[in-house]
Amino acid sequence: MKKIHIILSLFILASLISCTKESIDINLDAISAPKNIAISTKITQDNSGNVTFTPSGEGVSQYEIYFGDETVSPAIVSPGETVTHQYTEALWHAKIVGVTLNGKKTEIIQDVLVTFRSPENLVVVIKNDPKISKKVNITANADLALFYTVYFGEPGQTDPIQFNTGETVSYTYQNAGTYTIRVVAKGVAIKTTDYSADFKAIIIANPTSSAPIPANRLRSNVISIYSSKYFNVAGTDYFPDWGQGGQGSSSAEFNLNGDKMLQYINLSYQGIALANTVTIDVSKMLYLHFDVWTADLTQIETSLISKTNGEKPFTNNLTANQWTSIEIPITAFTSQGMTVADIYQLKFVGTPSAVGTVFIDNIYFYKN
Repeated sequence: MKKIHIILSLFILASLISCTKESIDINLDAISAPKNIAISTKITQDNSGNVTFTPSGEGVSQYEIYFGDETVSPAIVSPGETVTHQYTEALWHAKIVGVTLNGKKTEIIQDVLVTFRSPENLVVVIKNDPKISKKVNITANADLALFYTVYFGEPGQTDPIQFNTGETVSYTYQNAGTYTIRVVAKGVAIKTTDYSADFKAIIIANPTSSAPIPANRLRSNVISIYSSKYFNVAGTDYFPDWGQGGQGSSSAEFNLNGDKMLQYINLSYQGIALANTVTIDVSKMLYLHFDVWTADLTQIETSLISKTNGEKPFTNNLTANQWTSIEIPITAFTSQGMTVADIYQLKFVGTPSAVGTVFIDNIYFYKN
């Protein structure tokens, strides 16, 4: 067994010497340039832009791959290996160079068309705001979308608003009416996905929530005209009309889920009249309070009317689509030379006149 082992070792050594001698005897100058250079590309479909290159050829010791984008240095790839490169969406011209042991080169140009999938399954929800007139709320969701832009379709408003998935974008139109809304879903792809729909912006004709609840006060500190919190002056007429019905003005008691409030429609000037023989002395009170909700009036003028020296007005601004709590000091009337010891009427005037509707609740005089 020992003799056989020695013989085999000598045979292997002789073979190695023979191979070494052959490699030394290779004539590098005789090696020809690479042939049949080719490359296969595999482009992922997940919008990552990754492209895998697999070069092939004859007589190649290594490959140089120039990707054709802003990458300057080539990737060096050995035969049988691959390399992956990330592109943006475009048509790229990659150059593949096969190199032999003696440095001879053969190159080809390979077109690489990288396309991304545009956003898919776009779902857009367009709704009128439940509380604010002429206001639209929009949400959108789409696979492969990074963000959205929305065009609201109002003349003169050409700039879109950008928002993301999960966000709500809102817009309030100047006028009620029908508008074409276009939502554009954008991802990494050049191609976008669009959605268009006609939307009717509406005016909310009534409040959707009650006015603020008045504070707890002693009965002697309040003279209530209309409120469910306090005791109201008996026999009060909340729509004496005063000839305004011919302009379309009217009044009603609006019921919001059991909460009642006064509603004056097409308010020009309307009032409240106490019972024929009733007057109230508010000279000991500090404020006149009432809450107003409107969708279309900008101001309301309030007058106290005295039996002895007529009326004096005071004007307050209103905020549309929400309750405005108004506190008018009694001195706002007495400073105009008015006597407030015998008040028997109140008057409301809307701006603009005879076109808007107001809801009024919690009308009372009080002192602290």
